[in-house]
Amino acid sequence: MGEWRGNLRVRLTVVFSLVFALAGGSVLAGTLILVDNSMEYSLNVAYEEKYAALPPEEQAVAGEHIGQSFASKQTIMDSMQSNLLFKGGLTLLAMWLVATAAGWFVTGRLLRPLSMITATAHRIAGRTLHKRIDLDAPPGEVKSLADSFDSMLDRLDEAFAGQGRFIANAAHELKTPIALNRTLVEVAMSRPDSPPQVRQLGENLLAVNQRHERLIDALLTLARAEDAVTERRQVDVAELATIAADTTEALAGRLAVQIGRELAPAPVTGDPILLEQMIRNLIDNATRYNVEGGWVRVQTVARPRHAEIVVSNTGAVISSYEVPTLFEPFRRLTDRVGSSRGSGLGLSIVRAVAQAHRGDAVAVPRPGGGLVVRVILPRSAHPLVEPVIVAPALPEPHDAPHP
Repeated sequence: MGEWRGNLRVRLTVVFSLVFALAGGSVLAGTLILVDNSMEYSLNVAYEEKYAALPPEEQAVAGEHIGQSFASKQTIMDSMQSNLLFKGGLTLLAMWLVATAAGWFVTGRLLRPLSMITATAHRIAGRTLHKRIDLDAPPGEVKSLADSFDSMLDRLDEAFAGQGRFIANAAHELKTPIALNRTLVEVAMSRPDSPPQVRQLGENLLAVNQRHERLIDALLTLARAEDAVTERRQVDVAELATIAADTTEALAGRLAVQIGRELAPAPVTGDPILLEQMIRNLIDNATRYNVEGGWVRVQTVARPRHAEIVVSNTGAVISSYEVPTLFEPFRRLTDRVGSSRGSGLGLSIVRAVAQAHRGDAVAVPRPGGGLVVRVILPRSAHPLVEPVIVAPALPEPHDAPHP
């Protein structure tokens, strides 16, 4: 009901209908008054001429019929008014229905350009700024609005493209000195006369260097994910999840974290490299931010119109209001700031890749600690039209998944 009340087409049609009803009612009332006055005048003239033409001796005899004549005139007047009111009312009602339908059709035609603008605005996201309204209409207010909207999209597209190019170029430029630093440190460590202190320092520098390399690779992945996905082919996210989980097994073993899998075939259309990186980031994040002896569970589910990737883990208790910050670049929870375990881009890349494939990623904290992250991907290249449902909390920490 609220949507109908706020619909501009409905409101314009109602206004047009009310104006027509008031105008038609006024015309009908005016017609009744004019016809009543005209008929009364005509009948009075007719009766006066009829009795005036009689001889004087007959007028006295006809006097007793005058009252009956006036009663007949009143009957004629009442019948005429009732007939005119009934037939005029039916005509007005029929014309009001036709006018309301015509108003609905006309307002729909007039508001069609606004509907096109609204539909284009709904389709546009950070990776689809190349879309334009390109309204083919004569000059006017709506045409000016559409052209202004297209100009705004041009500026936004240029700004987003410039930001992506800057991130990619900066990451590429930073890779060269970091690779050079790694080579120099490895050469210094490989010298036979290197003291233990130099070797210890070299290991620390290599660890820092490796973290910087991961950060740059994450920046490149994020910049690529925020562009439109051009390479799309059929891929099973269950297979990608298997590869990502196998890659993370070594890290999980060092951190004493168990990775469980419940992988059902879930084919989607997308970029397999980006999708694998997204799943790897999910599992890597769930493994790094865990507790000793904890677990990670990876699930893939096929729905009629979309596929789901659900990664849950044990870990520290997370408040609901802290969850949105986890998807922002370089934003981590308080106990993670300054941590060498991650760059703060893991979940940002996950959401960017999901949205580049016209899906989305959502997260919800588990009551016993840890997080449940669900990625929804459409099974075709078309965006999702059904709402994203937040994943329910999965088993408590003591219910370890089966590998």
